[in-house]
Amino acid sequence: MSKSIAHDVAVNSDALRFGLEGVKGEIVGSHPLEALRETARRDLEEKKRLATDLTYGSAFNLRMNLDKQILSRFQRPPGTLVSSMLGFEALTGGLEDFRFEDYLSLPQDSEMIRPPEGHHGMEVRLGLSRGPACPSFI
Repeated sequence: MSKSIAHDVAVNSDALRFGLEGVKGEIVGSHPLEALRETARRDLEEKKRLATDLTYGSAFNLRMNLDKQILSRFQRPPGTLVSSMLGFEALTGGLEDFRFEDYLSLPQDSEMIRPPEGHHGMEVRLGLSRGPACPSFI
């Protein structure tokens, strides 16, 4: 038996809007250092959870998990204002991470980008349309 990867070549795709499609991107996994970093992050979260469990009791961790679930689901509808997820980042410690957005500008802040269309964004979020929720550059 031969293993095959389902790849529909006849799909009408817009490469400029949705990016190039290829089989290699679907096969190749993440970089080994990326997987190592992810496991280290999970181990650190587990140690923190165990420490708070021993210090404050199990009800504290249950409350933290409930808060994470609530704050991770909060999003604004697609449009001019993007969801900042500030409460979720504060709860999980994401505010302490220094990412590329902190020293480079966000693509959404560019003068060359088209304003997002709310109708198309909601269709993408609900699964009725394909593509990015926000159109790319002009």
